[in-house]
Amino acid sequence: MQLYNTLSAEERAELIDQAGKQRLTLSFYAYAKIEDPKKFRDDLFIAWNALDALGRIYVAHEGINAQMNVPAENFEAFRETLEVYDFMKGIRLNVAVEHDDHAFLKLTIKVRHKIVADGLNDDTFDVTNKGVHLKAKEFNEILEDPNTIVVDFRNHYESEVGHFKGAITPDVETFRESLPIINEQLQDFKEDKNLVMYCTGGIRCEKASAYFKHQGFKNVFQLEGGIINYAKQIQEEGLESKFIGKNFVFDNRLGERITDDIIAQCHQCGKPCDNHTNCANDGCHLLFIQCDDCKAAMENCCSTECQEITHLPYEEQIKLRSGKQVGNKVFRKGKSESLKFKHSGNLPNAALATASRTNDIRQKIKVKKTLVGKAEHYYVKAGIGLFTIENQELNLGDKILISGPTTGNQELVLEKMFVNGYEGTQAVAGDKLTFAVPFRIRLSDKLYKILD
Repeated sequence: MQLYNTLSAEERAELIDQAGKQRLTLSFYAYAKIEDPKKFRDDLFIAWNALDALGRIYVAHEGINAQMNVPAENFEAFRETLEVYDFMKGIRLNVAVEHDDHAFLKLTIKVRHKIVADGLNDDTFDVTNKGVHLKAKEFNEILEDPNTIVVDFRNHYESEVGHFKGAITPDVETFRESLPIINEQLQDFKEDKNLVMYCTGGIRCEKASAYFKHQGFKNVFQLEGGIINYAKQIQEEGLESKFIGKNFVFDNRLGERITDDIIAQCHQCGKPCDNHTNCANDGCHLLFIQCDDCKAAMENCCSTECQEITHLPYEEQIKLRSGKQVGNKVFRKGKSESLKFKHSGNLPNAALATASRTNDIRQKIKVKKTLVGKAEHYYVKAGIGLFTIENQELNLGDKILISGPTTGNQELVLEKMFVNGYEGTQAVAGDKLTFAVPFRIRLSDKLYKILD
C-alpha cells in the first residue's frame, strides 16, 4: 500500500508533459471534528494518488485545508472521494481562473495540530458563530458603503502584490500576528462599523470572523471563497474588480493575475514589478520580488553574497549550510537587509504603476486582431505550444498575438507550424496547431491573428 511519493518533482513534471492533458488548480477547506487524522490522511493519500491528484494538504482534528492540482478528466472522480465524508458533501471547490500543469509536483498530506496556525484557543469562543458570507457582487456593494472597514487577513508578502482598494493590509508575516493588531486598532468601531474581511480562499476568515464577533464586533462580514472565488465570479458575471493586482498563491505559480495593475516594485531596484521568486542559493531560498533585469544580473539571487555562493562547487555549498536553517527560518520573507525596496505596497501617491519597458510581457499592445483559438497545453522541455483553432484560419508567415492575464501580450511570426501532428502551411477551424513558443503559455491564453 503506497502512502508516500515514489517520483521526484522532475520525474513527475516529465510525466505530466508527456501526458499532455489539462490539469485544474483548486483549493478547498472544511472545519470538522476528525477523530483520527493519521488514518484520514492515509485514506486520502491512497484515493488521490490513484487519480494522479497532487498538492499540499494539511489535516488536523479540526478539519482539512488543501491546495491541489487535479487532471481535468478525473475532476468528478476526485469530487466523489470528498463526498465519502459527510462534512465534505457539497463542499465548494475554489477552481483557479488560470491553471498551471506544474502547480504542484508531489502529493503531500501532513497531519498538523491545526489546519491554519492562528494561535487561538478555540475552546474560549464559539467558532461556528461566523460572519456573514458575501458573494462578489455583495462584496463590491458593501465596499462602497462609507461605514465599511475592509481588512486583508493575509501576510505582507501576499498583500503587497495585490489587495482590495482601501483595505487595511497589516505588515505581518503570519495570520496569528494580525488578529491582536486589528483587534486593538479597531476597538472604537465595534458597534457602528461594518468589519469586512477577506483572504486567499476564505479559510483564515472563517476563524477570524468568529473571533471578532466574540470580541464584540457587531457587523462582521467575510468574502465567500476568498479572492480565488471572487476572481472567478467577477469574470463569469462581468463585474468590476475591486481587487487590484495579483493574488499570491501557494503553489509553483506564486501568483494569479486578477488585473493588469502592478502595485509592487522590485525589491532590488525599485522598478514596477510583482513577480515573486525564491533566492537561487538553496541555503537562503528567500522569497522576494525580482524584476527580469535584476533576475538576469543577480542570477536569481537576493544578494551578491548568495550569488557568490551559487558559483561555488556544490559540495562546498552543502558544507556552508550544514547545520543551518534555511529560507524564512533565517530571513523574514521579503525583508532581508540585502533588499533596498521593501515597502512594495506603498508606492508614491498610491499610484498604480505599470511596467513601461518595451519588452515587458504585460505591455498593452494596441493592434488590430481577430480571435483565432485558445491554448490547450505547453510542453515545457520542448518549448512547444498547443492551440485549438476555433475560427478563421492561420497561414505560415502570419503574425500572431498570444494574450492572457499572466502571459500578457506576446507577438510572434509563424515561421514553422504543425497541423494535427504534421508539418503544414495552413490551419483552419477544428485543427490542433503546434509551434515553438519561447515563453510559457497558460490555458487562459487566447490566440489572435494580427491584421494588417
